[in-house]
Amino acid sequence: MDTLSIIGRDRELFVDDISKHERALREIISSSRFLVLGGAGTIGQATTKEIFKRNPLKLHVVDISENNLVELVRDIRSSFGYISGDFKTYALDIGSDIYNRFIENDGDYDYVLNLSALKHVRSEKDPYTLMRMIDVNVFNTDKTIRQSIIKKSKKYFCVSTDKAANPVNMMGASKRIMEMFLMRRSLDISISTARFANVAFSDGSLLYGFNQRIQKRQPIVAPNDVRRYFVVSKEAGELCLMSAIFGENRDIFFPKLSQKLNLVSFSDIAVKFLAQLGYEPHICEDESEARGLVQVLAKKNKWPCLFTPSDTTGEKDFEEFFTENETIDFDRFNNLGVIKNELNIDEGKLLSFETTIHRMKSQGRWEKSEIVDLFNEMIPNFNHLETGKYLDSKM
Repeated sequence: MDTLSIIGRDRELFVDDISKHERALREIISSSRFLVLGGAGTIGQATTKEIFKRNPLKLHVVDISENNLVELVRDIRSSFGYISGDFKTYALDIGSDIYNRFIENDGDYDYVLNLSALKHVRSEKDPYTLMRMIDVNVFNTDKTIRQSIIKKSKKYFCVSTDKAANPVNMMGASKRIMEMFLMRRSLDISISTARFANVAFSDGSLLYGFNQRIQKRQPIVAPNDVRRYFVVSKEAGELCLMSAIFGENRDIFFPKLSQKLNLVSFSDIAVKFLAQLGYEPHICEDESEARGLVQVLAKKNKWPCLFTPSDTTGEKDFEEFFTENETIDFDRFNNLGVIKNELNIDEGKLLSFETTIHRMKSQGRWEKSEIVDLFNEMIPNFNHLETGKYLDSKM
């Protein structure tokens, strides 16, 4: 499958930037030790492969998914073979005491890259998954930074999201709050991050779901009024690598908008995806019609599709990687922009956030509305779009 053509491009974004800095990348990586957290997700695997193929001294990968780690190793061995350095994977929960022991006993790394996250807007639908999102996106990040400081790592990188710029959903807001916590720790360790476009066909994404629907002989459903920027997984890995290696303290990297990075609707991608598989879309009126036509249409090289407007909670009308109040460096790289952050710490807000979340957990019960109120205190311009409708109620 030609993913680039499906998202409307014929060339990878960062070819020139990677080529220009390849020698420096190889010199730094081949003499450094790396820990990749959340390394078995789509972005984590892509980033791990970018590091591996440049022969690091040490590359340890941690992820909660044992199965995905197995596939990562198989993929690496099949694509690149072996390196002289120490390459190991660990099926560990970053939030666990066992992980803490692992870091205490074998936690000597020059670069720590944290790709773990709860990334779905749908994960904010209930108070319990929302609280886990806070744990993973904010507190696990803060904990692993503190561990990196103790172990005297030279650099910490973690993934943010384009949805952290003027957030309208809780996922984006959690990442914006994470960025605030990064600011505090940047006094003690160099930290950089990256805000992303959508990674095409990443695990769990709508585009990944297109593949699943075809395999399971089910209709394809997509919004026809939501347009997004897309990168492929290799580009995601390169973006993380460039920020981790070349980002200065408090830098946020993002894909530079140009004629090479265009907004594309999910329904348009669905049509191109089907075309590559030899199918013509058949537009249906409702879910019932779509479910009932798969077997009949597939024999005619057609596929039932339901394209409707989006009305779910947390959907942003447009994507942005930075706000008008942020200072941007557009000149250092060809297709990478860099947000340059001055030191700005609101210790009172951070302490209040920690205390309030701890109190909620201690009480053993909390409502989503309480967390929304807390997020509003942390982010004054937070415009949470609550419609009462979530993706789990749709096909």
